[in-house]
Amino acid sequence: MSDKIEITVDAIVHATEDTSKIFQAFEILELQEDDFTINETTGHFDNPITMLNAKIVKKQALNFLKKLVELLPQEQIDELIDEIEERTVDSRFHMRLDKQELVKGNVTISEKDTIKLKIHTPIYNKKDTVKTFTEIFQIAN
Repeated sequence: MSDKIEITVDAIVHATEDTSKIFQAFEILELQEDDFTINETTGHFDNPITMLNAKIVKKQALNFLKKLVELLPQEQIDELIDEIEERTVDSRFHMRLDKQELVKGNVTISEKDTIKLKIHTPIYNKKDTVKTFTEIFQIAN
């Protein structure tokens, strides 16, 4: 397993949501509030939104992955492995987690109201993409 793993986490927190609850939710994935950069901005309808961004590397990234794989339902991991080629662009694997579920303590893949994750590891030969990310998603086993 390469220690050259970098994970980017992006989340949008709406004005109606409690940022501290979101930070608390991230703790099950080994992320702390001070791992995040916080940007206040406005959304489409001039509503205030908070952008949370974290970039983690090396041991912390590996710990995050271990927790992620441990907490995701096995069938979702299998699905991610099946979709490696479609989900990977320039050595970056893209996936999204359900933010509301995370606040409840559940880690699950979703396409709505999501936390975006990008897992980056150098892949020097495109044909190794599936192999490399399959290994990443089998980290916990």
